[in-house]
Amino acid sequence: MHPVPSPYLVPFDGSFRLADAPQAPPVDAPSEKKLEDHLDDLNEELADLQRVLYAHNRYALLLVFQAMDAAGKDGTIRKVLRGTNPAGCQVFSFKKPSSEELDHDFLWRVARRLPERGRIGVFNRSHYEEVLVVRVHPEYLAGQNLPVAEPGTEAFWSRRLSAIETWERHLADTGTVVVKFFLNVSREEQRQRFLARLDEPDKNWKFNVGDVEERRHWDAYMDAYEAALSATSRPWAPWYAVPADDKDYMRATVAGIVVDTLKSLPLAYPPVAESDRARFAEMRALLEAQGG
Repeated sequence: MHPVPSPYLVPFDGSFRLADAPQAPPVDAPSEKKLEDHLDDLNEELADLQRVLYAHNRYALLLVFQAMDAAGKDGTIRKVLRGTNPAGCQVFSFKKPSSEELDHDFLWRVARRLPERGRIGVFNRSHYEEVLVVRVHPEYLAGQNLPVAEPGTEAFWSRRLSAIETWERHLADTGTVVVKFFLNVSREEQRQRFLARLDEPDKNWKFNVGDVEERRHWDAYMDAYEAALSATSRPWAPWYAVPADDKDYMRATVAGIVVDTLKSLPLAYPPVAESDRARFAEMRALLEAQGG
């Protein structure tokens, strides 16, 4: 697989610096109306590509979404996949691990949710939580009963990132196309969105006191994201750090990358066997003779 070219593609050489990644769209970005129209077109194109992906049955597409709270993961997933066949999509959200999940390695619970060939899978948060929130809160490692003497060291996180890189390479080698999105929202925009959740009654249900408390760890999260993206953005599983302060621009950008990724694959409807094709005329005559 060749990653889709984009100004937001995280380089593969470990040189990514989150401080240099834009959080707002470029000054010459299209208007809101043009972005909405473009997204509509992309939705139609994605629906067509999904049908070919399903019929071809050689590839699966896994879309990974990571972001700080209020960056717009849920809305982006909903808007980007609008118009696709729900039977061909699988969306999973990974939160606090269960006791059963803690009794396995950290990749076990996500490996169980991988999409089958022909389908689009979405991870709303993912295995990367284990090198993001757990890195910011290493006390969570105590519940994992790890056999290592000193979990939480730099060497520990390096090995865990290496395990993710190797696992994603295995997925790519066996037909799962992995595309990862970091929705890069600014701290100020997040603050404004939290305030909107308090001010607007129909958004009150989204407000979580814990999300605000996590803002105290903003810098630690940024360090963890930079380390994760730098270590695991590879040609077989690229990261895209997409500006998230403008939702319309973000959604159109993500949808464009998804569509272009599918278009880059050698997808085609499976050919009909000559033995079956030879009987088409016979079957047509039989159906026409049956009338209504």
